Amino acid sequence: MPTMPVSGVIPAPGSGDGADLVLRNARIHTGDPLRPAATALAVHAGRITALGDDAEVAAHVGARTRLVDALGRRVVPGLNDSHLHVIRGGLNYVLELRWDGVPSLRQALAMLREQAGRTPKGQWIRVVGGWSAEQFAERRMPTPAELNQAAPDTPVFVLHLYQSAILNRAAVRAAGFTRDTPDPRGGQIVRDRDGRPNGVLLAAPSALILYSTLAAAPTLEAADRRVSTRHFLRELNRFGITSAVDAAGGFQSFPDNYATVIELARDGELSVRIGYHLFPQTAGQEIADLTRWVESVRPGDGDAWLRLNGAGENLTWAAADFENFSEPRPHLSGYEGEFEQAVRLLLEHGWGFRLHATYDQTIRRDLAVFDKLAAEGLFPGGNRWLFDHAETVTPDSLERIAALGGAISVQNRMSFQGQAFTDRYGPQAAAGAPPLKEMLASGIPLAAGTDATRVSSYNPWVALHWLVTGRTVGDLRLYPPDRCVSRERALELYTRGGARITGEDDVKGVLKEGWYADLTVLSHDFFDVHQDDIPHIEAVLTVVGGRIVYAAGEYEGLDEALPPLSPVWSPVARFGGYQATPPPSSRGVRQAALLAEAVAAGEEHRKWRAARGLAAPEERPAALDPCFGP
Repeated sequence: MPTMPVSGVIPAPGSGDGADLVLRNARIHTGDPLRPAATALAVHAGRITALGDDAEVAAHVGARTRLVDALGRRVVPGLNDSHLHVIRGGLNYVLELRWDGVPSLRQALAMLREQAGRTPKGQWIRVVGGWSAEQFAERRMPTPAELNQAAPDTPVFVLHLYQSAILNRAAVRAAGFTRDTPDPRGGQIVRDRDGRPNGVLLAAPSALILYSTLAAAPTLEAADRRVSTRHFLRELNRFGITSAVDAAGGFQSFPDNYATVIELARDGELSVRIGYHLFPQTAGQEIADLTRWVESVRPGDGDAWLRLNGAGENLTWAAADFENFSEPRPHLSGYEGEFEQAVRLLLEHGWGFRLHATYDQTIRRDLAVFDKLAAEGLFPGGNRWLFDHAETVTPDSLERIAALGGAISVQNRMSFQGQAFTDRYGPQAAAGAPPLKEMLASGIPLAAGTDATRVSSYNPWVALHWLVTGRTVGDLRLYPPDRCVSRERALELYTRGGARITGEDDVKGVLKEGWYADLTVLSHDFFDVHQDDIPHIEAVLTVVGGRIVYAAGEYEGLDEALPPLSPVWSPVARFGGYQATPPPSSRGVRQAALLAEAVAAGEEHRKWRAARGLAAPEERPAALDPCFGP
């Protein structure tokens, strides 16, 4: 039966069961240059079986077809975040108070105060990523005193970018910090005049002090980790995400921390396709970990929902630079010997990899190792490999990456750290960080993502806004218009670009017959809205493999049921995830509408006065400005 009442559409004679899903009355951007637009599509067994106009696709409507009317909305391929810490984010989602999208510090602190009253003894309130002081109307971070006032007894940990964390007194005690606690290497515990920790932790420049402190907070039991991950994936579906490449990361051990997504994949309960990486967790044991992995599994193992994609984003800890732009660029000691050993091991076993590299200085050192291996015929050798981030990569390095068969995945970290980068390196350097135009001109495969959740928000439309406008969440213009990316190219980087990273760009990222039925129906047309409205776009319907995994508005209730949020005191249960606010243009429209209502009311009042003889029929208010007088 049709999912929605659609006038004039009935099953075609002899169509049998027909398609599983038909979407009609849509403005479909396919991403396929050979057939860029359509109004309808049909899905069977998880793939697109027909694409065309409504009349053409109507032949695929059968007795069991789920028929959805897009109501003229824009439809695009499902978004694919090429660098998202989706596994780690899922394990912690229900524990976190999200300040993503919150417009003022006042509102953020009010949320914190309310959550303190809901959080049981022994648990922490944690604000971890997705926000920047620049997004707040107050343009500042909270102070430890404000956290103490909002939550005097409940430990509070607030992470701000890669730069710092703010703790209240209860969290300082819970983390075990005292006047005798030494500063860890690369970090600083800020102290008062008496030497006691005052609640501020600084990455100087390493964020390890921030993440190790967060790791001291309580974690979820297995059942709640499963619930948390499902709700996080639904939150990603809310913004049209249908695939993500998990970049692994610190404090994400294999196989323990992968168990939840593996179980969900086994039970058919993933709503985002995941390509994952493996990241050696212990310094000094990286080669042993990699050796064990390459001898037991291979990239590509898995299925269309969960598959191994390779190693990284670190191969050896010593080779990773830091991305804290409030601190000077770190100077890494010699790491090339062990790094070469790791890369050689992967290439010889057919493994791809990705490398965290913020600065060109790091990229050049890595490329020198690759050049040495290329002399032995190991580069380019058909293995997929890429650099992540690459904010300061130079044209010379881009040329070398292209020659060695590499790719690049860029993230909108500058949306949140653009001000800090500009303050340190100046606006001219910021205008080319990263050099998107040069990357595109180089022919290097390029993909886009967020690097969520500990710094950037997982909302892909914030990243797309950055690509298109060159502006930060605080509205600082980083890039001139000629260095920004068109909307069509930005969307391609966020759809087929991500599929290139996992070697799936022949089955997803484009809406095409025979390809995965991964798509999203948007609340607002990405190609038509004012650029300031782009971060406010959401999905009203998201489909992955023909399954409706998210539905809102007119489609509410069509998606799959989720288990109740647990624990019941979860911040997500009260506040949800990303905090949506009205698009700027709609606020302006509303103001205009209110003004029009006021004018209309004034005219009606004049007519009322004239009907009662209290005013002449053509009476108009006298001008208050003498410039407009007779």
